[in-house]
Amino acid sequence: MFCDEVTVELSAGKGGSGAIAFRREKFIDKGGPNGGNGGKGGSLFMRANENINTLAEFNTYKIFRASNGGIGSGWSCAGLNAEDLYLDVPVGTTIFDEKKRKVLADLSVNGQVFCAARGGRGGYGNEHFKSSTRQAPAFAEIGEPGEVRKVTLELKLVADVGIIGLPSVGKSTLISHISNARPKIAAYHFTTLIPNLGVVTMEPFGGSKSQSFVACDLPGLIEGASDGKGLGIQFLKHVARNRVLVHLLDATSEDVVKDLETVRNELKSFDKELIKKPCIYAINKIDSVDEETVAEQRKKIEKYLKKIRYKTDEPVFTMSGVTGKGLKEVMFALWKILEIENAKEREKEALKKHEEEAPDYKVFTLIPEDDPRSFTVEVIRAGVHKKHFRVSGGRVEQIVVMSDFANPEAVARVYDVCDKMGILREIKRNGAHVGDEIHIGDEKIIYNILD
Repeated sequence: MFCDEVTVELSAGKGGSGAIAFRREKFIDKGGPNGGNGGKGGSLFMRANENINTLAEFNTYKIFRASNGGIGSGWSCAGLNAEDLYLDVPVGTTIFDEKKRKVLADLSVNGQVFCAARGGRGGYGNEHFKSSTRQAPAFAEIGEPGEVRKVTLELKLVADVGIIGLPSVGKSTLISHISNARPKIAAYHFTTLIPNLGVVTMEPFGGSKSQSFVACDLPGLIEGASDGKGLGIQFLKHVARNRVLVHLLDATSEDVVKDLETVRNELKSFDKELIKKPCIYAINKIDSVDEETVAEQRKKIEKYLKKIRYKTDEPVFTMSGVTGKGLKEVMFALWKILEIENAKEREKEALKKHEEEAPDYKVFTLIPEDDPRSFTVEVIRAGVHKKHFRVSGGRVEQIVVMSDFANPEAVARVYDVCDKMGILREIKRNGAHVGDEIHIGDEKIIYNILD
C-alpha cells in the first residue's frame, strides 16, 4: 500500500536515575559516597533508505518509543546507556513539525540521518557531588525525561524524470516500455492511482549501460487538481523532486493546446517553481492518427509555446508508447537535459564545498542564541503581598526536572545553582522579597534571600 504522508508520535528514552550509596567496608571509617551515574536514554533517529518507497509502515504504527537508560548503583557502577532507535524512511522524506509550519529535516540522500527526538541525560549519582565542602551528599539526580515530539512525515518521490499529463494520455504505457516498472494499464481514466517508479537504461535505445536514470509516472491531472479535484492534489508535490518533466500529450485530443494549458496552469497554481523546471513536450499515440493530424497537432503546440514566450530550442516530439516509434529521439533529448542538470549540480556542490572551507580567522559570538546556560526572568503575577516569577532556560530547567524535590539536599542544590548562574541576583533586581515564589518548569521554590 502506497502512503506518502503520515503523522507519528516519537518518544525518546528517559535517562536512568543516579544512585545514592556509601562505602560500607569493615575497618574503613567514613568511606564516603560511591553512587554511580544513570545511563543515557535512547534517542530516536530518522534514516533515509533507498530500498523503501512508501510510508505505509508508519501508517500502521503511530507511536515509536526508544528504551530508557539503566539506573546507577553502588560501587561507582554506572547504568547502561540505552540503544538508539533508528527508523528507516524513504529517500525524499521531509520531516515537519505536527502542524507542518516548520521543516525539521529533508532526507533527500540515501543514508542521511536526523535526530528526531533526543534521549534524556542520565542522572548523576551522589559520588559526583562530593567535594571538600560537601563530603557526604545524600542526594542524586533523577534521570532526564526524553523528548516527546509529534512530527508529520511527507514523502516526495525522488526521480530524475517525471511524466505528467491528463488522464489516459499513455503515461503508464510509456514508463512500462522504457523502464522496469509494471504499472496497471487499462482503457479508462485514473487507472494509475499511485506514482510508479522505474529505472531507465539507455542501452535499448543505442546508449550505454552506464547511462541510466529514474523515471516516475504520476497519476493524471485534471482541471482543478491543485484545488483538490481528482487525484492530482495528492501527487503534485512529487513533481517538486523531479529534475526534468515530460509533458505527455494525446495526438487524438480535440484540443491538444487546451490539454497542455490545463496541466501547466495546475503546476503553476500548486507551486510557481514547478513551471520553471526543464521539460520536453511529447505528443503520444501517433499510431492512432494519420501523419497529417500529427503534423497539425505539433504545429499547434509549437505555436502555443512561442505565444507564451517559452524557450523552444528543443522541438516538440511525436511518439508512440505502444509501437516505440519516435521513442529514441525522446529518450536522448531527456538524457541530454539530464547531463546539463548534472553538470550544474556538480558546479553547485563544488562552489558550496569551497564556501564551507574554514576561514583563516575565528569568529566569536558574544551570547549564542542557543546557549543552554542563558535564562530569562519575568513577573507572571504581582499581588499585594507576594510576587510570582517565571524562570526559563535550558540548563536551569534541566536541573530542576532532574532534582528530587522530596529531598532537602537536592532542593538546596537547586538554590545553589540558581545563585551561581545569577538567577537569584536577576530576580532580586526585579524587586523580589522574601517569600515570593519562583516557578521553574513544573516546580516552584521560595525566594529566601534577605534584602
